[in-house]
Amino acid sequence: MTSAFIYDHVRTPRGRGKPEGALHEATPVHLAATVLSSLRERNALDTRLVDDIVFGVVSGLGEQGGGVPRVAALMAGYAQDVAGVQINRFCGSGLEACNMAAAKVAAGGADLVIAGGCESMSRVPILSDGGAWGIDPSAAFATRYMQLGVCADLLATLHGFDRGVVDSFAALSHQRAGRAMAEGRFARSIVPVRDVLGDVLLDHDEHVRPNCTVEDLAKLRLTFAESGQRVGFDALGLASYPLLESIGHVHHAGNSSGIVDGACAVLIGNETAGKAAGLKPRARIRHFVEVGSEPTVMMSGPSVATRNLLKRAGMSVLDIDLFEVNEAFAAVPLHFSETLGVDIEQINVNGGAIALGHPLGATGAMLLGTVLDELERTGKGVALVTLCIAVGMGVSTLIERV
Repeated sequence: MTSAFIYDHVRTPRGRGKPEGALHEATPVHLAATVLSSLRERNALDTRLVDDIVFGVVSGLGEQGGGVPRVAALMAGYAQDVAGVQINRFCGSGLEACNMAAAKVAAGGADLVIAGGCESMSRVPILSDGGAWGIDPSAAFATRYMQLGVCADLLATLHGFDRGVVDSFAALSHQRAGRAMAEGRFARSIVPVRDVLGDVLLDHDEHVRPNCTVEDLAKLRLTFAESGQRVGFDALGLASYPLLESIGHVHHAGNSSGIVDGACAVLIGNETAGKAAGLKPRARIRHFVEVGSEPTVMMSGPSVATRNLLKRAGMSVLDIDLFEVNEAFAAVPLHFSETLGVDIEQINVNGGAIALGHPLGATGAMLLGTVLDELERTGKGVALVTLCIAVGMGVSTLIERV
């Protein structure tokens, strides 16, 4: 099999996913075209060498449907023979796109592929695409469907994470992200988003609150207690886990991932294609895995996927320098740390989705780029990226700095 290398990556800033957010006027295809243009320009890339573009897009309808990456490539001035496809593995879509690109390269089916994702959550709201799991009662009952936030509260209850613990982690996420921004750790990879006149709409991550404290978070109202208790999700969770007397609701807007807009692009290829394009590899994608996990408490997917990946790789957590665990909710990285015995100081060292936001289709690819930059900044060698995924799944990817 051929090695798949990461040659470069870029991302937009994350803008608040609301009508008043700075990126609201930027359409999904505009966000995607922005990162594709930047990737081409900063690498002097002959786009005729690119075989395919694979982008994660979770809510793929309306202006966010219809083959966003192919349209964006044409808008960005790419050669007309560059193909494009969008995929949906829920929150893992951006990382899955990178894994698919690496698989195509490793199998010899492509030489150079751009992977990534985009999501405009201010223009195409989360869950607007529906789906049998959430709206078909027969499917929901058969698969033990739970609202995501209640799942996170169930996970926290099972592992004894109280409100103070999850709020402390959330404050840490904001503080780490604030420090990373102040020190310019994201500067190499962020490209500003401009409007049609060329004026900058946003050039920095808009969701971060670097001065956030546990005391600030303690004032926020719990988000999922009412739906858990009145709608009946608590009862469903307790039926699956009868050892519990009740579910302790601890998550709210401040310790859950932020709703934001954003896009990311990662250039992946084999050694021959990289040399032909005049590129220098930055990392090798060594292993990746996707798994199913228990659907009622689904947030355990990162631990399951990571165990599976490490077993395939013949490695242990002691062989990994840095971890990026998507902060869908604070309980997720806390569970990962506890279950796998990973020091919290190795996880999301520059903050995560609680502080920076979670543009669904793009997040996984953004995490891959973030941890690559951090490996290079610190001189470390190996990193693992993982996300929990709706309907009980997980995805993990292992990279090694070149």
